[in-house]
Amino acid sequence: MMSETPFDSHTQVILVDDDPHLRQALSQTLDLAGLKVVVLADAQGLAQRIEVDWPGVVVSDIRMPGIDGLQLLEQLHGRDKELPVLLITGHGDVPLAVQAMRAGAYDFLEKPFASDALLDSVRRALALRRLVLDNRSLRLALSDRQELSGRLVGQSAGMLRLREQIGALAGTRADVLILGETGAGKEVVARALHDLSSRRDGPFVAINAGALAESVVESELFGHEPGAFTGAQKRRIGKFEFANGGTLFLDEIESMSLDVQVKLLRLLQERVVERLGSNQQVPLDIRVIAATKEDLRQSADQGRFRADLYYRLNVAPLRIPPLRERGDDILVLFQHFADAASQRHGLPLHSLQPAQRAMLLRHAWPGNARELQNAAERFALGLELALDGQEAASDENTEPANDGTLSEQVEQFERSLIAAELAQPHGSMRSLAEALGIPRKTLHDKLRKHGLSFADNGTGHDDSEDARP
Repeated sequence: MMSETPFDSHTQVILVDDDPHLRQALSQTLDLAGLKVVVLADAQGLAQRIEVDWPGVVVSDIRMPGIDGLQLLEQLHGRDKELPVLLITGHGDVPLAVQAMRAGAYDFLEKPFASDALLDSVRRALALRRLVLDNRSLRLALSDRQELSGRLVGQSAGMLRLREQIGALAGTRADVLILGETGAGKEVVARALHDLSSRRDGPFVAINAGALAESVVESELFGHEPGAFTGAQKRRIGKFEFANGGTLFLDEIESMSLDVQVKLLRLLQERVVERLGSNQQVPLDIRVIAATKEDLRQSADQGRFRADLYYRLNVAPLRIPPLRERGDDILVLFQHFADAASQRHGLPLHSLQPAQRAMLLRHAWPGNARELQNAAERFALGLELALDGQEAASDENTEPANDGTLSEQVEQFERSLIAAELAQPHGSMRSLAEALGIPRKTLHDKLRKHGLSFADNGTGHDDSEDARP
């Protein structure tokens, strides 16, 4: 009886033949050539055990009881159209061989055949398979980068580093701890990790531990059986069990009680869950992404958070930079939110005026991206752009903030205006200089003076040459 375990990445050849003598001879040939081979007497259940990006090839006889070679080819290509399948035909089975090639078989071997013919065909098929998987990997990496750039907008050093870390972690099985202030976008990062992983087709379950009453948090997370406590009249599947096969995002983990933390630690270590009132352990295949706005190490030192759980979670930490550290990303992200809101409401797009851009750059953004999105929504609706602690900005209101000497205020405002214009899509230095109304030489000098560069606008063009198609 076949094992249900999928073939691992070390298996290079799966050989299927119901003839024990031929099966043994071909297996020895492949093994002596240094190939890792798995031998099967029939094809029952084989297609379901092969993962989409398995890096090997299949060699199968055509005439077999049960599932024959042509049926196996159809099943395999139903899972992965580019998987090389080599079919073995009997002497004189030319019509079958032609049918196999039309159905997409990589090659066919007519009995009797030399060992060298088998090895040559298998090696060529393996080389093709490697090329196909390399191309898939490159396309996926490019797609992931584009998707991340659309979700996590910005070109600041912190955001570039965050996207790189997400790309590196998404494909792993590691649990992740997201660190970020309120409104920084922790759930956006968690969803990106899920959607770029092999679990993307599984459930994404988000729960805010801080929003749950302590009396129900265990039932919500772990589930319960009838009679587990007063009022528990029927079985409830908890969030961890509901997320089986996918990802569970647990926000504000710092608010969990120490008793619940003990159960979470056990779940992370053993990958099983026990419903309240039950002694049965339910195996879990989940990824846990936790998030916090606090320093968990400090909380552990103060006895408010378990140190062992902190170290278990802190293996793969991701820090989301607060908006105040992201510089000109503020303007790009604001326009991104405003444009999305305009399209959603069916309103014309509005462009920020220089004074409004300077105002946005001066603001501390204690609410981070959530506060920025709220301001952008109001702006898209045509309402006054007013931020806490600042007067509303308009075309006429261009005075710099009243701090520092007049010279310092002028320089600060000049830098804000240039930085704001850099955030706009300019294809060349000439275009940027024209927008600011200054000569290119003056623009070069001011960029050096304020520590800015043309690359800050996200175009990736050189700061000395006009963009070309």
